[in-house]
Amino acid sequence: MPQAEARHILVKTEDACNDLKTKIEGGLDFAEAAAEHSDCPSGRSGGALGSFGPGQMVKEFDEVVFSGEIGKVLGPVKTQFGYHLIEITSRTE
Repeated sequence: MPQAEARHILVKTEDACNDLKTKIEGGLDFAEAAAEHSDCPSGRSGGALGSFGPGQMVKEFDEVVFSGEIGKVLGPVKTQFGYHLIEITSRTE
């Protein structure tokens, strides 16, 4: 079964998500941005979610993590929780 490791930043609005994405692509450290801005408790650990398999996260999140480019900041991804920026750090098939 595939496994992935990812980190994310959760914010309330798409505009805030796009703004953070621009800053990260401009050099802001993802983990620092997560610690400062994420509404998810994982922000305290730089947004790290650990290792998980398909079906363990909400559908929209899963689809990105198990198909997106590793090491790239992906999003905004809208879920029932808000808007996410996602960085896949590793994935096995």
